[in-house]
Amino acid sequence: MKPLTLAEAAEAVSGRLVGGDTDTLIIGATADSREVTAGDLFVAINGDRVDGHDYAAEAYAAGASVVLAQREVDGPAIVVADPIIALGDLAKYLLSLLPNLDVVAVTGSSGKTTTKDLLAAVAASRGPVVAPIGSFNTEVGLPLTVLRCDESTQTLVLEMGARGQGHIQYLCDIAQPKVGVVLNVGSAHVGEFGSRDAIATAKAELPGGLSSDGVAVLNADDPRVATMTSPARQLTFGASPAADVRIQRLRLDDQIRPRFELTYRHERADVQLRSAGEHQASNAAAVAAASLALGMSFADVVVGLESAEIVSRWRMEVRETSSGITVINDAYNANPESMTAALKALAEFGRNRPTRTTWAVLGEMKELGDDTVAEHDRLGRLAVRLHIHRLIAVGEGARALHLGAVQEGSWDGESEWVPDAAAAADVLRRAASAGDIVLVKASRAVGLEAVAEALLTEERSN
Repeated sequence: MKPLTLAEAAEAVSGRLVGGDTDTLIIGATADSREVTAGDLFVAINGDRVDGHDYAAEAYAAGASVVLAQREVDGPAIVVADPIIALGDLAKYLLSLLPNLDVVAVTGSSGKTTTKDLLAAVAASRGPVVAPIGSFNTEVGLPLTVLRCDESTQTLVLEMGARGQGHIQYLCDIAQPKVGVVLNVGSAHVGEFGSRDAIATAKAELPGGLSSDGVAVLNADDPRVATMTSPARQLTFGASPAADVRIQRLRLDDQIRPRFELTYRHERADVQLRSAGEHQASNAAAVAAASLALGMSFADVVVGLESAEIVSRWRMEVRETSSGITVINDAYNANPESMTAALKALAEFGRNRPTRTTWAVLGEMKELGDDTVAEHDRLGRLAVRLHIHRLIAVGEGARALHLGAVQEGSWDGESEWVPDAAAAADVLRRAASAGDIVLVKASRAVGLEAVAEALLTEERSN
């Protein structure tokens, strides 16, 4: 973080400095008292379950310079009406001090974090990059990511999530991105928004929030994205012949990693990704378009894509146990589109190894509203149609997955419902054998990564 004095920070957020030396420096920021290091600003958020003000003493003990607070605490504080809004104001102020920094923002119903990881890796050839840790994409996580920047930072990659209309617009006001990437409009959070069209309206706030000298990177394969408008120049990506950055001749290797021809204007190259799943090709094309919008050469983009790794955990992580069981841990989150992509990847993995048994260990997809039962039923039936050998549906919310598979009619006992992750792990310990392929996926709240970890931990302990 570019250091700021307490006086400077208080002025930037229109806050009242209570205690502390006005010349004391802030050199970092966090909203988690357990992560405070010397010189940090600790943001005391009064949440639904905990009140950050109660952890001020812990933050000071760890070396915090000041607490951004809604009320006075026993130590130096910048007192404001709303610490979350003030945090955004501070991030916006810091960016105003870094005029040479290029900001790229990514949104979409699925694939944001993976795309963010790939983009950060590719942009690193331009110079130092700051990108979110995990999925810091909210009104708290985004400004905390911004506050990690300093004068050396060349590229800031941001992930923008939305829980309602106006959220992305608010984040754009803080970050003022130069490049805005919209990956897709799917069913994730349809229970909160009410419809896909409403989700599209929210996602369109990103291209709509760009300035005329920016670039809107839009998915030509998604009709709701392709028709979004922006005051900025538009650059499209996808498999569509109309895409500016186009994917052609897509195929998968024996580790289900995409290989494809990437074209842009008169340039073309074969690209081999290190990440698993056919859907990663679209994410990579989005990264290519965003990188080109930043002024990178086509050749450098291709080199970056081929060396890029996904660093965020539990996203199509493919690991093999010493007994030869392949575990695909995609348990960080799930929605109908990402679940479909993961099942197709599992099926393709199985086709490459026809003697192996494929297992889909699936939990509930949250926040689907009235579509909940129908979408789970559809995915259970899809597993059958893709010739997945065994399905384990985990938890009460996933019963419709199991019932859909059973009612598809072509299975006889291959689908099983279990109450929790521990029971799913027990089934796999009894029935999975060397050479099998196990996919684990569900919404984050389900905690299904425990199944993958159980298999891998057991291997390490033997």
